[in-house]
Amino acid sequence: MAAEVPQCCAVRVRGPGPGPGPGGCSGIVLSLRPALVLCPAAPFAPFLRAGPAGWCGSCALPPGALRPCPRPRVLLCGAERGAVQELEARLVALVPCEAFRRALERGFGRAERWRFGAAAAEDAEAAGADPRALPWFVWLRVPALDAPGGGWALRASAGCLRKGQALLACGTPFGDLCPELFLNTLSRGVVSNLAGEENALVLTDARCLPGTEGGAAFVPSPDGPRLVAVIAASLCWKGAEWVGLTLLCSLAAILRSSAAVLGEAGVAVPPLPAWVAAVPAGGGHDPLGWTALVECGATWGSGVLLAPRMLLTCRHVVAAGAPLHVTPAAGPGR
Repeated sequence: MAAEVPQCCAVRVRGPGPGPGPGGCSGIVLSLRPALVLCPAAPFAPFLRAGPAGWCGSCALPPGALRPCPRPRVLLCGAERGAVQELEARLVALVPCEAFRRALERGFGRAERWRFGAAAAEDAEAAGADPRALPWFVWLRVPALDAPGGGWALRASAGCLRKGQALLACGTPFGDLCPELFLNTLSRGVVSNLAGEENALVLTDARCLPGTEGGAAFVPSPDGPRLVAVIAASLCWKGAEWVGLTLLCSLAAILRSSAAVLGEAGVAVPPLPAWVAAVPAGGGHDPLGWTALVECGATWGSGVLLAPRMLLTCRHVVAAGAPLHVTPAAGPGR
């Protein structure tokens, strides 16, 4: 499976002047005719004319929304083993994925003290990881990659995913810092959970380090691995506690949000194959519905429903003596 993974890359973002720039991230070569790369928008944050407030809008931003306009580069595997090829890229647009944003707002409210990516500090925005940038993605045009006989990477809808399903993640840890060693590193995991419209937000336990944001998540299929989601946040914290799950954004949701921008650029996105699009997003009894959230004051944990009115949990979860609240998984009639 690994040998057939569609091409991933790293993206280097620099200002127009000499010297180092804000940094880099991972990316995905989605099309070779024309050559298009998709990556997260966070590395472009220092160039936003409107500052952090620019992430609050719901419309795509053209290159003119950045000042000065950065010089993105795409780093790919070279012809020789271990070699890295660096190509110039042109910014097409910054696009918000609204379905992913809505899922984030429902599941990761500010009151819950969630922090993502490199934001281990209490002030996430000061750490350069403004959570408002998470739903934003960037389209890059890479003329040197154009291939007359090329096409789009094999894709699938996140709506076909199920909890426990195997995933393969591909990204470049630490972005553009040491691509000779880390470019397109692979990691295996499963779908841990799903949320949002047509599974716009996917949680996985696949190990993804900082810098892999913008990398790809694939599912196996008879004709090769299919790209299903983009790594949005490699690590997250709730308060001071690290949560070892990676946030993925559905590629189908990004493409829907980008339809107008790509259409203006004259890019036609081929539809998903019928056998993939026809798979329903839900159905059947989910045995994982036996689990429940248990909250006791500021302490929280999980529990297992042994019967409709009986739940088993650990003693330390309820040791505080505060009022107890149990939230079962959503389901028919519940």
